[in-house]
Amino acid sequence: MNPAVTAHAAAEVLWTPRPDQIEPTRLAAYMAWLATDRGLKFDSYDALWRWSVDELEAFWQSIWDFFDVQADGSCEPVLGTVAMPGAQWFPNTRLNYAEHVFRQTSEERPALIARSEDTGTHEVSWANLKRDTAALAARLRGLGIGAGDRVASYMPNRAETVVAFLACASLGAIWSSCAPDMGASVVLDRFRQIEPKVLLAVDSYSYNGKVHDRRELVEELLLQLPTVQHVIHVAGPICRAASHKPPAWRNRSSWQEAVAADAELQCERLPFDHPLWIVYSSGTTGLPKAIVHSQGGIVLTHLKTMALQHDLRPGDRLLFLGGTGWIVWNLQLGALLTGASIVLYDGNPAWPETSSLWRFIDEQKVTLLGCGAAYLINCMKEGLRPRDLVDLKSLRAINATGSPLPIDAYRWVYDAVKPDLWLASISGGTDIASGFVACAPILPVTAGEIQCRELGVAAYAFDETGHALIEEVGELVITKPMPSMPIYFWGDPEHRRYRESYFEMYPGIWRHGDWIRFTDRGTSVIYGRSDSTINRHGIRMGTAEIYRVVEELPEIRDSLVVDLEYLGRPSFMPLFVVLGPGEVLDDVLKSRITQQIRSKASARHVPNEIYQVSEIPRTLTGKKMEVPVRKLLLGALPEKVASADAMANPKSIGFFVRLAEEMKVSAAM
Repeated sequence: MNPAVTAHAAAEVLWTPRPDQIEPTRLAAYMAWLATDRGLKFDSYDALWRWSVDELEAFWQSIWDFFDVQADGSCEPVLGTVAMPGAQWFPNTRLNYAEHVFRQTSEERPALIARSEDTGTHEVSWANLKRDTAALAARLRGLGIGAGDRVASYMPNRAETVVAFLACASLGAIWSSCAPDMGASVVLDRFRQIEPKVLLAVDSYSYNGKVHDRRELVEELLLQLPTVQHVIHVAGPICRAASHKPPAWRNRSSWQEAVAADAELQCERLPFDHPLWIVYSSGTTGLPKAIVHSQGGIVLTHLKTMALQHDLRPGDRLLFLGGTGWIVWNLQLGALLTGASIVLYDGNPAWPETSSLWRFIDEQKVTLLGCGAAYLINCMKEGLRPRDLVDLKSLRAINATGSPLPIDAYRWVYDAVKPDLWLASISGGTDIASGFVACAPILPVTAGEIQCRELGVAAYAFDETGHALIEEVGELVITKPMPSMPIYFWGDPEHRRYRESYFEMYPGIWRHGDWIRFTDRGTSVIYGRSDSTINRHGIRMGTAEIYRVVEELPEIRDSLVVDLEYLGRPSFMPLFVVLGPGEVLDDVLKSRITQQIRSKASARHVPNEIYQVSEIPRTLTGKKMEVPVRKLLLGALPEKVASADAMANPKSIGFFVRLAEEMKVSAAM
């Protein structure tokens, strides 16, 4: 990698937990339990992590025992097969995800706090959550739905969606979800693969103060999904109005009918590797991967991740911004395993005003906020200072994910949000429904760095020859199995696509596709996707490093860079920038941008040209679409590069289509 990338400034520690903040953490309790119950004493998080990966089976057995996992059968062996892919975890046990959720039932706190733009905020007690889950599970059984059947959801982030998921988990049906802002072709690319028997759907939803009608779209889904035998309709803002009749979907029943009859909750204990849900890769350039995770793998991983890494405790409140098509929705469900309440925020966090979310966080006494890094960056660019508007007394932590959080955004949080706060940048993925590198409540926060590797995650940076690197940038790899790795991809019986996705570069070792640098302090920095690396004159640099320095400039709201390598000609590297209101990309600003890159990143990575655009193309989960834009500008057909329905802002691609045509004409002259 480029020396400018591997060289780095002295660590800037922004927050260090006090002893009185460390003592009540669940990680501290776990370490104390290891000392008394197992005779294992660790003087640092790094020592604990090293044991957790060196003694992988002992570590995961300790998680099982510490959280008192309830199951039938024997815990031996912990790992029946060690190979990747194909590791077999706890092969002689049977358990149930929903059973572990409802162990946390309490009259002292709500299970859910649900807020939507059109209905306001309401609480769902544990008793009501359990009652509705049992009723819906009984209804599904009555419809002939059992273990292994697929149930698809086209629902927003609301309480009924959580109920439906838990009902499926209780009886062993396999859950799969798309958000209602996803277009028909995107949804069909996912649901056609899995052939669901039941579809849960809303007729409409509200976002940014507008109602979005989904009745005809659901009709289209049903025409293309012949396996759907039953539709459960949850009324959105259109059908809640008295003047509107319910949609004429085939075999439709209402949500009220589905949960009308009281029933006893029956949680069927299933093999550890029984499928819990099917989630999907972004699918911007092809059929999305249908990734299957196991009931047992998610129970264990989310107990570890949500309790030990994120320090969720009984009585806490977690709000994680994200739609039901993003893996953070699945991750937030894991908070219920810890006894925390989850706060479902359905709508635009900046509506009706930019401070709306922060006021809601204060009002609802949220203790942990999770969000895309882009949300914090936008708040910073807008000049927001939440601490001047609300108290935020209950807010203990913020998690940022989806993309690297730049150093100036770290500083903004401590200046503008709260000085005594645990800010954690985390990185994992849909692939494992958790984190590779994330956070720990006993560690300091360093600007621009991720705190640590997660326990039980053998994460390293490898060079091309498979050697581990420290203080140098390499490929993020996982050298040992994790319980939440996919058990398989749906429709991939020979595991061919699974192997191609992760195990081709280093056989038997998971390559995730990110550039990462681990410091000698155990922290890490993500430099972007390795398949969108900028290679200039033989020197490589991750795109995130360029974004970091470019987006430090106050005029720049967003940016995207690609490297166009033409055979027989020098490469051409354009930079695309979104400017703030009233800003103009003149020669003065262009000069400042190039000087910023030259001085803070690399003189070799100064762009050949800078273009102003209105938006940067992003996936539905907010990721910059570097690879599709690169392919488009290298001559690929637009329809082969990206599906509009798989984009958050499909109109944004138009500029790049026009630019690609201009570049073709220019190259032909």
